[in-house]
Amino acid sequence: MITVSPNAKDYIDRLMADQHSSPDTFVRVGVKSGGCSGLEYKLDFDTTRKEGDQEFEDKGVKVVVDLKSLLYLYGTELDYSGGLNGKGLFFNNPNASRTCSCGESFAV
Repeated sequence: MITVSPNAKDYIDRLMADQHSSPDTFVRVGVKSGGCSGLEYKLDFDTTRKEGDQEFEDKGVKVVVDLKSLLYLYGTELDYSGGLNGKGLFFNNPNASRTCSCGESFAV
């Protein structure tokens, strides 16, 4: 399962309203090779589901992830920080054994 913090929910709702997203829009998360630690997070809005996608809903936010990425992201919380050191969505991933200093890549 992938969960969404209250702060991330509020931020996602604002983004979707600003972009006039359709009711079919969901958050797509995933993992790809790259970054300083070996794996990078992917995050985007989408409206098209693909074969093998897994869907979760938390706090009214639909999150879709492909099956391969779910192996790395299971139990992850999508969170939001509005602080001076970095503003935006980020992943609290309990499966990551190490992350890079920017928080955009990780290793398991």
